[in-house]
Amino acid sequence: MEPIVERGCGIDVGQATVVACLLVGRAHERPRQEVRTFLTFTRDLEALRDWLLAEGCTHVGMESTGVYWKPVYAVLEGHFELIVGNAQHIRNVPGRKTDVKDSEWLAELVRHGLIAKSFVPPPPIRELRDLVRYRRKLVESRSAERNRLLKLLESANLKLASVASNVFGVSGMRMLHAILDGVSTPAQMAQLAQRRLRSKIPALERALVGRIETHHRLLLGLQLRRLEQLEVEITALDQLIDQRLEPYRSWHTLLTEIPGVDRVVAAVIIAELGVDMSVFRSVHHLAAWAGVAPGNHESAGKRKSGRTTRGNPHLKTALVEAATSAARTSGYLKDKFYRLKARRGYKRAALAVAHKILVAAYHMLATGVAYHDLGEGYLDRVGHQHVTRNLVRRLERLGYHVQIERKAA
Repeated sequence: MEPIVERGCGIDVGQATVVACLLVGRAHERPRQEVRTFLTFTRDLEALRDWLLAEGCTHVGMESTGVYWKPVYAVLEGHFELIVGNAQHIRNVPGRKTDVKDSEWLAELVRHGLIAKSFVPPPPIRELRDLVRYRRKLVESRSAERNRLLKLLESANLKLASVASNVFGVSGMRMLHAILDGVSTPAQMAQLAQRRLRSKIPALERALVGRIETHHRLLLGLQLRRLEQLEVEITALDQLIDQRLEPYRSWHTLLTEIPGVDRVVAAVIIAELGVDMSVFRSVHHLAAWAGVAPGNHESAGKRKSGRTTRGNPHLKTALVEAATSAARTSGYLKDKFYRLKARRGYKRAALAVAHKILVAAYHMLATGVAYHDLGEGYLDRVGHQHVTRNLVRRLERLGYHVQIERKAA
């Protein structure tokens, strides 16, 4: 195979050092090889950049090793054609392995153009992605803290969760603070209920009678303060995300037209994909990259498994959440979800609808068109045509000439 890059470099990235192998030479010449090791401090990475610029390097390839490739990428960005490859796809043959050998192997792959580029969004989208992903971590921490608080209530035999559907609503939080203060009776705390929860005041009085010890109140105070702190942090992060979304406001508003896609899911889609869909070869490639496409494992003419890949867990989780929300709306996605749920189960139905949402988002971002719902009757119409066509074919195989005429109303 002929080389296509005259001046290319392969970088083996580590936490403390990076090893760079530079290959310089034309297609029919034996390339000149030079290997250097640099520390990962900023000034050392800048020295790596200056060395490659002085040598006239045009292409640089590296593995996507954890988060260690990101500072290297940031320093080299804008100066070279950067290629970040999947480590599983460019693994060398088994044998003796050193950092130098890995860099030489990467340099050979870069020289021959054999590394498939991974999608790395531009800097503004990367900033938005960091904020959105950290918001998810804070929401998960809030959910974990809430679960710990509910367990604490159960250990004190306070059955508030058995009566109130949302313990962390306005009424529930007022009752939790009253429990923390320890000066109100169960009847007084039950009177703190608002709106529809007031119809359950007798049940609340029974539920709020428990055995509250000193350590229960101590832990309850710590957990309530932690929840309040998380709420403040999530609110502040939402404001930052809204600021970063301002250049993409039209796309963000467009995506919220999809059933089940709220402002948070729309922000996740933009943060993980960007708004330029030309970086993906097709919508099918995007679905496989996101992990919502059926797997493809076939051997000897037999289909082994259709399990999906891990894909992008942040995007995949958001799409599945949107799919479950879409099942509670009206329209094509709801009808599709319940038809699949009856045959394949809840999880497969949610993943299939998540795939539908991603396909819609891809075309909306690529063309700028608004979302068009096919309606709940669409699958009935398609199914009617499918059944009719199959019956006609079966009769024709039996030797009949079939002519269909629609029955008068």
